[in-house]
Order: sequence, then C-alpha cells, then structure tokens
Amino acid sequence: MAFEYAVALTGGIASGKSTATVMLSLFGFRFIDADKISHQIIETQHKEIADIFGKEFIVDGKVDRKSLGGVIFADVEKRKELEGLMHPLIYQEILRQSKIQDRHQTPYLIDIPLFFEKGNYPIAESVVVYTPKSTQINRLIDRDNISKEEAIRKIESQMSIDEKRNNATYIIDNSGNLKQLQFQCEKVKDEILSQRLY
Repeated sequence: MAFEYAVALTGGIASGKSTATVMLSLFGFRFIDADKISHQIIETQHKEIADIFGKEFIVDGKVDRKSLGGVIFADVEKRKELEGLMHPLIYQEILRQSKIQDRHQTPYLIDIPLFFEKGNYPIAESVVVYTPKSTQINRLIDRDNISKEEAIRKIESQMSIDEKRNNATYIIDNSGNLKQLQFQCEKVKDEILSQRLY
C-alpha cells in the first residue's frame, strides 16, 4: 500500500515551505521531498534535456537548472515538455518511497510543490504553507536576486497561494516571524496526529 499514511505538504514559491519543513522534522515527521527527487532525476535525463531544449543547457555533463528554469518559467509549452519528461519519473520514485514509509503506520509528509496543480497523487490530506502574494514577491526578489517582474512570473506559473489555502486540510500561516511559524507548525502537528490515530 502507498500513500495511506501520507499527508501532502505544499505552498507557493517563497512561502517558507523549506523553513516549515525543518520545524516539522524537528517535531518528528518523516519526509519525502519531491524537489530533491526531481534534482536527482534530472541529472539522469541530461541527454533527453539536450535533445528537447538544446545542448547549451548541459554544462560539464550536468543540467544547468538555473538557465533551464529561466526558459520554462517564461514558456508554458516548454514547461509542459519538461513536466512530461520528469513527472512520471518523479511519481514512480515517490511511490516507491511511500510504500516504505507506509510500513511505519504513522503519518509522514510528502513535500510536493505542484500537488494541487497536477492532482495525480491519491493523498487525502494536505498542509499548505501560506504567505500573502506580496510577501512571496518580496522574499523571492531578496532570495534569488531577481527583478519584481521575474518574481511575479515565477509565482504566477503556479496556482495562486489563496486557492491552495482554500483547498488545504491544514494551514501553516507563515506571514509572521519565526516564532509564529514555530507555533503554527506545532499546531498543525497536533491537528494531524489527533486526526490520524490508527
């Protein structure tokens, strides 16, 4: 059985999901990280990436993810091509890891950035790390040293954070400081564990 004890963790770009993940890990949750899996898999697909996007995106036998990201965030069709290559491979690896995690028979989190957009994971419950769009934009500009226009384009390539919040089972509000985020993570931990008593 896969995904029986899984809870999806998602949010928007620069919503603070990575920090929330660290805190939730400290509270004892085990994680499957779709981004980490994606980074591992894309390196095995460098020949396919070169065929689809061009050899200029391969540097020293590795995918130049930053350059490739610039293309796919600006071009919907190119993004779909990359997703068509990557998402089935990512899904299979998450499925494999989920079967292992389910053996513990306790809740664990799967960090899936595009959980709602793709809708292809049979996971009943979800946590959304929420922060207002204006805060996302400012954080992304500071984090990636990019223009406001590029930050908006990246954020708008995903479902809006408000729509994700409306679809969530649990919400971690990350619009405050770190202490407030810790409080929010602890509250959600308690909610998940109280609902998932098997």
